[in-house]
Amino acid sequence: MKNVPLYLAGEFVQSQTDSWIDVTNPATNEVIARAPNTTPAEMRKAIDFAAETFKTWKEVPVSERARVMLRYQALLKEHHDEIAEILAQETGKTFDDAKGDLWRGIEVVEHAANVASMMMGETVENVAREVDTHSWIQPLGVCTGITPFNFPAMIPLWMFPIAIACGNTFILKPSEQDPLTPTRLAELFEQAGAPKGVLQVVHGGKEQVDTLLNDPVVKAISFVGSVPVGRYIYETGTRNMKRVQSFAGAKNHMVIMPDADKQQVLNALVGASVGAAGQRCMAISVAVFVGEARQWIPQLKEAMAKVRPGAWNDSGASYGPVISPKAKERVEALIATGEAQGAQLLLDGRNCTVDGLPNGNWVGPTLFAGVTSEMDIYNEEIFGPVLCCSEVDSLGEAIEFINRSPYGNGTSIFTGSGGAARRFQHEIEVGQVGVNIPIPVPLPFFSFTGWKGSFYGDQHAYGKQAVRFYTETKTVTSRWFSSEATSTEANFSIQLR
Repeated sequence: MKNVPLYLAGEFVQSQTDSWIDVTNPATNEVIARAPNTTPAEMRKAIDFAAETFKTWKEVPVSERARVMLRYQALLKEHHDEIAEILAQETGKTFDDAKGDLWRGIEVVEHAANVASMMMGETVENVAREVDTHSWIQPLGVCTGITPFNFPAMIPLWMFPIAIACGNTFILKPSEQDPLTPTRLAELFEQAGAPKGVLQVVHGGKEQVDTLLNDPVVKAISFVGSVPVGRYIYETGTRNMKRVQSFAGAKNHMVIMPDADKQQVLNALVGASVGAAGQRCMAISVAVFVGEARQWIPQLKEAMAKVRPGAWNDSGASYGPVISPKAKERVEALIATGEAQGAQLLLDGRNCTVDGLPNGNWVGPTLFAGVTSEMDIYNEEIFGPVLCCSEVDSLGEAIEFINRSPYGNGTSIFTGSGGAARRFQHEIEVGQVGVNIPIPVPLPFFSFTGWKGSFYGDQHAYGKQAVRFYTETKTVTSRWFSSEATSTEANFSIQLR
């Protein structure tokens, strides 16, 4: 049995805890490792060492910090497939999906290597006579990240590379359900030449999170997870006067106009709804068919019926298991509720089996039609391979339908009309919009910008907004006297007397 180490003060060490969390392979439910509930003394060591390291790390030239990220992204690429295999086995993702998870993180590390240009301040000469003003961008101090199970490479890499490149130190508390991938990320970060204490990795649950939320040394909290936890993180962190960015739930809609390319729509809907077993905050979980486009629902059923879940190394599998038996139970309960509340269950993914893996958390592709906004399957984030279809008569109705949702993470429209696309992207109250693109996650030089109940905070993830989140602005107003200017002022003073 592998015990997952802590990464404290620049060393990988075994926790002294007597409380452990089983890490399982979702395809078999076999225990593959144990993660520690980090002890209070170990948490104290992580926080104090991060604070002490900050004193020296913030003084390291920004170009040297950027070079650490250059070396780090090269190591991540070199070990790409190895990390993806670890990730696939502890999350259940297919190998291709696992590689995509890591690659999107690598792109953020590459972006962090350009941190110098993002930390440039501003200056204005002669704001008053011989008075100049300029601003500097300076790091905050000890920052922390609390990350979810569904992207154990990408989301930690959203956070700590940018925070550290900005001159902060960072404490990562990854999901206890898949801590092996973040551990490998930390090992390679050390190999990239990061000084001891710049990054710490601790494990556990609410107790460890509460320590980070309440400790006055911690200046900023980054979180991705569920709505209830996201609200708790935001409310607790801000009450303790910390900077918080908290990414929470989602219910992402895709609008299908009658003039869209039908085959592109069907392909996009299948992949965006069941990919990663639907365990993505940007998954399309509601398809809104406008007018005659509703006639494509039977063909959508045929397309979804062809996909199947399977093991991470099954090249024919479209997606893997959900993360845990509890998650499977919840998804299947919501499918039953949707049927009971009157939605048309066109494909039922309950009682799904995979040959040779009888104990996995399998849920087959599931499709509902006739879904209304009053139903639980519409209002709750299912986080499984379940697609709900709703039908409206016009684009205006579709926009109103989506804007009534309390969530605003991502949305998309498939259409051949530039006018329809422009109206949609202008009027929709959602942070990330795709036009003929189902999952519009931006590249790192933009920012991941959820709205409404999908995000609590002011500055979003990666891009320029992340740099602003992890830094403060200092404004300096200065006046310098030359010997000539001093002499002139003295003579002027004498003349006045």
